[in-house]
Amino acid sequence: MSFVKMTVSSAALLAATTGLATAQGRDNVQVAGSSTVLPYASIVAEAFGENFDFPTPVVESGGSSAGLARFCEGVGENTIDIANASRAIRSGEVETCAANGVSEIIEVRIGYDGIVFASDIDGESFAFTPADWYKALAAELPRDGAMVENPNANWAEVNADLPDQEILAFIPGTKHGTREVFEEKVLLAGCEESGAFEQILEINGGDEDAAEAACMETRTDGVSVDIDGDYTETLARIEANPQGLGVFGLSFYENNTDSLQVATMSGVEPSTETIASGDYPVSRPLFFYVKKAHLGVIPGLQEFVEFFVADEIAGPDGPLSDYGLVADPELAATQETVATGTTMSAM
Repeated sequence: MSFVKMTVSSAALLAATTGLATAQGRDNVQVAGSSTVLPYASIVAEAFGENFDFPTPVVESGGSSAGLARFCEGVGENTIDIANASRAIRSGEVETCAANGVSEIIEVRIGYDGIVFASDIDGESFAFTPADWYKALAAELPRDGAMVENPNANWAEVNADLPDQEILAFIPGTKHGTREVFEEKVLLAGCEESGAFEQILEINGGDEDAAEAACMETRTDGVSVDIDGDYTETLARIEANPQGLGVFGLSFYENNTDSLQVATMSGVEPSTETIASGDYPVSRPLFFYVKKAHLGVIPGLQEFVEFFVADEIAGPDGPLSDYGLVADPELAATQETVATGTTMSAM
């Protein structure tokens, strides 16, 4: 693979602000955020350091929400340049950014990732639907016109076609972008799929917001365990509890197939092909957010951002695809956004 050095655009150079004058004291790009985006960003950072006359960017994890919180602290050399996120930035976060002087944000969609459900390689195989996960993990279920504490202790109690195995699930903690997708595309979708949503609406008098919240509220009796660390912690939990199931990003699973086996969801096995086609139901876009005020001021930032979304890196034949990223069909539009420094419109 060949890499072409990229030049800083004049627009980026003009983006420097007087408030960032002291930022010239830092000579490396700093990135933090999503544990899902972490391996991709790390690959790009290493390649960037090897192919450009700039220091290798520093890439940290911590979760999407934590990364965006750091991103929105302000501008200057003591703040990060890029926040990785496995979900779109929220309006409240944009408001926090603006209040702290981060008024121009460039949203960069790097591709897509699937959320997969995996178990110990030597354990039982699973074929799930979203309804199975809802029935297994919901804090309460509708029964005979009332909400009752979830009684299910075994996967076979949830669905007779599932293994006769104790329910134990390690799911992303609330600070991870993966958690939001899990709640909406698995728990809420399963609640609707099972018919429970309509029953809950009838019970609570038609309050849709309350019904959605009830669908996504998880058990606190030890059956559903929040994992606040990255996917390596989830894997460690399964290694210690072989009957447990974990929620992972596709790329992490694909790099740990010696330890994990993946479940199908609604009859579809997760892969780059099924995610790209839209057949696999639990997928999400991946992003990073760039502080425009740092472009042209933090050495190598513009070059790193352009390098990240280049065809040779983020395209279907690039190294990120080899690692599990599903290339964005609209990558050219993202490249244009980066090249022109186009910022997000008001939310």
